[in-house]
Amino acid sequence: MNAKKLIYLLKFNYANAIVFILSLTCFSLFAQNFPTKPIKIIIGFPPGGGTDIVARMLAPKLSENLGQPFVIDNKPGANGILAMEIAAKSPADGHTIFMGTLGNLSVNPFLYPNLPFNAEKDFTPLMQVASLPFLMVINPKLPVNSFREFLIYAKSQKVQLNFSSSGTGGLPHLTGELLNSAVGINMVHIPYKGSSPSINDVISGQVQLTFEATAALLSQIKSGNLKALAITGSKRSTVLPDIPTIGETISGFDVVNWYGLVLPSETPKPIIQKLHSEIKKVLFSNEIKDKLFSLTTEPIGSSPEDFGDFMKSESNKWMKIIKDKNIKPE
Repeated sequence: MNAKKLIYLLKFNYANAIVFILSLTCFSLFAQNFPTKPIKIIIGFPPGGGTDIVARMLAPKLSENLGQPFVIDNKPGANGILAMEIAAKSPADGHTIFMGTLGNLSVNPFLYPNLPFNAEKDFTPLMQVASLPFLMVINPKLPVNSFREFLIYAKSQKVQLNFSSSGTGGLPHLTGELLNSAVGINMVHIPYKGSSPSINDVISGQVQLTFEATAALLSQIKSGNLKALAITGSKRSTVLPDIPTIGETISGFDVVNWYGLVLPSETPKPIIQKLHSEIKKVLFSNEIKDKLFSLTTEPIGSSPEDFGDFMKSESNKWMKIIKDKNIKPE
């Protein structure tokens, strides 16, 4: 290598190093000044649902701590796809966050093959905020008193068992299909337009069972209109500690709904780190923890890396069920 070429390479590498250092400094200064305007949390559901409630719990304290309003922007429609598209196409400056569910982030890409965004490439994970298991409940007239008895009954009966859900492709539906696959039974899925009519028809005996969030079922369980058989998650509920998990009978069975935060891809890492730190601080404050536990919801606060790995594992699990059962959105 001649001297001129060596000098050129040294100058080139030096210049690149300076640019790199300056870019890091700019990102660091940007993170220190961040946020510079209101932060929008986009949600793909109307006000009043679980995702919306949790976001509105976090927003006031985040606004106070970071000095800018956190605005909840409800964009319902198309099973959250509209809201995700808006978030995916927003500037990657940390001022737009999408808060979604298992269904939005790990199920929709397999139910809807022609999404107007790439859920994996157009978003970067920020945090799994919280999780909540579902309850398996039956009509009290079904002649079983435990999950083990239910399995024996389901395998021996010639009469077809039906389970209801809040809609095709939703977590109650997928949970029932996962149970079908796990134990070799063939319950028939009956979809409804929402949780309330699904639960009501289990109470009336039109269908035998369903899977739903604990908070939506507690009053009906206490009144005797429904009988709780099992928790779908890996841990027993503090609200219903005597109800076993399905995993105590079927090893590895673990189904929870969860809420997670993602940002547009290419959001600078210092911004991600600052948001993560501030959100986690609020999430694990005594006030917010107590509110979440009152809704039978557990705060998680995972790192961006752990949340990314978790979403991939969830996607793989539900992709298999969707393909095996040939589930199509209605």
